[in-house]
Amino acid sequence: MNQFNFSKNDIDQIKKIGQTQKKIDSQLSLFHRGTPFVKLDRPCTVGDGIRKLPPDIIEQCIHLYNTQGLKKKLIKFVPASGAATRMFKKLIFTPQAQQRGEQKQSLQKSRDSDDLAYFMNNCRRFAFYDDLKTSIAKKDMDLDTLIATQNPEKILRHLLAEKYLNYAMLPKGLIKFHSYGNYTRTAFEEHLVEAGGYARTGANECKLHFTVSPQDRQRFLSFFQDIKPFYEDQLETRFDVTFSTQKINTNTIAVDSQNRPFRLSNGSLLFRPGGHGALINNLNQLDEDIVFIKNIDNVVHDHFITETIEWKKILCGYLMQLQLQIFNFLNQLHQRPLNDSLILQTTGFLKTELSCHLPDNFEAAPVGKKQKTLIQLLDRPLRVCGMVPNTGEPGGGPFWTKDNENNISLQIVESSQIDLDDKHQKSILNQLTHFNPVDIVCGIRNWRGELFDLPEYVDHQAVFISNKSENGRDLKALELPGLWNGAMAFWITAFVEVPEVTFNPVKEVTDLLRKYHQPTS
Repeated sequence: MNQFNFSKNDIDQIKKIGQTQKKIDSQLSLFHRGTPFVKLDRPCTVGDGIRKLPPDIIEQCIHLYNTQGLKKKLIKFVPASGAATRMFKKLIFTPQAQQRGEQKQSLQKSRDSDDLAYFMNNCRRFAFYDDLKTSIAKKDMDLDTLIATQNPEKILRHLLAEKYLNYAMLPKGLIKFHSYGNYTRTAFEEHLVEAGGYARTGANECKLHFTVSPQDRQRFLSFFQDIKPFYEDQLETRFDVTFSTQKINTNTIAVDSQNRPFRLSNGSLLFRPGGHGALINNLNQLDEDIVFIKNIDNVVHDHFITETIEWKKILCGYLMQLQLQIFNFLNQLHQRPLNDSLILQTTGFLKTELSCHLPDNFEAAPVGKKQKTLIQLLDRPLRVCGMVPNTGEPGGGPFWTKDNENNISLQIVESSQIDLDDKHQKSILNQLTHFNPVDIVCGIRNWRGELFDLPEYVDHQAVFISNKSENGRDLKALELPGLWNGAMAFWITAFVEVPEVTFNPVKEVTDLLRKYHQPTS
């Protein structure tokens, strides 16, 4: 049935990207029905869903990492496909505005902007200052003079325009973040340095995997080849860095305000990347034991990196500690007849250490059913997620949630997944004490040493709709269950409080002026 009256060209286009008409019909139906909101039960707090590790446990975790972690196959996984465009959104004046004949209006707004003034007054503190100065000098101008006379037009043109530094369109990973006197580091380089502190094996090998946009893959690869000898020499580490892109068959169809398929000027359908939730497929291709996940913009200057590295080791050791206990219980549940003692030990561990809620009918179930339930609850991928005290940053947070059958579980939930028109749900959101910094350590092998098939643990209903635009036209986009939201909904989850110093994202260019991105001098 051609529910949405697709033409032959439409159907050919759908097939070309590896989709099926049935799948596209299902996506379009979601726009008409609306995506379901997550049902919050309560926020996670320290002692209720979030664990604050005491000193003795921290010591045990570090010891376990140092003695056993370095024998594991470790890898750092970094979503890095985002362009830096949003970093510069508050610097209002852009070359694109000039092309649309809006130069004077945009420039006037820029002069009235506190953000632009802050940028101009601190321009010399950015790691890309020398590059900007050189670019401007090639046009027989002086950057310091332009700063002194408060002339942002030429500065921003050289910073953002395609024919100059093109920072508005560069991938964020290749923006120069930090200065070290006579050299600088991009966000990409900082991830190499940081990974060398905790993802390096005993054989001094360090593996990283970056997910990048298709158009940027070669740029990243060439950049890595250029810097690889320097960092391998400096850190005495052999780097194995791989790259992948979101698979085209995870793209989703866009619609207009009437929920009709959005069409481009040539009449073709518009498909957009399905968001970071699509990366569960990339994660599923890894062949490691333990995966560290961290966003591309969450790095710090070397002066402040020690505590970040220390906490990665702690989270990894804590994951290994939990994993050892999980594997021990699974081994017993498969090898031994179930008895009251094993049931009591296993259920106690699930409740106290893994924050799992048993089904209401568990106690009355026959022994065979209990055994099957306990195995199902334990035999899943494991993630330990660092949580920082909430400082008002935009993004998701840790909650206890309820599904349609009132089963309670720990989840990371974005504000877009919450019904803000529901006063009770909004009040729960307002009680949130911690924030998700995307500081995650994952165990992706089962107790037999086999890799989990990660897409099996996705909550496919946890999609959400966002408002976007294409060439000035409004549209609605469907985003797949987020990588650390619905894509990991059925994983075993542990939340651990980590210090604020471990979370220093760069969402706007002026974030680079914060303490943890600047040299101490």
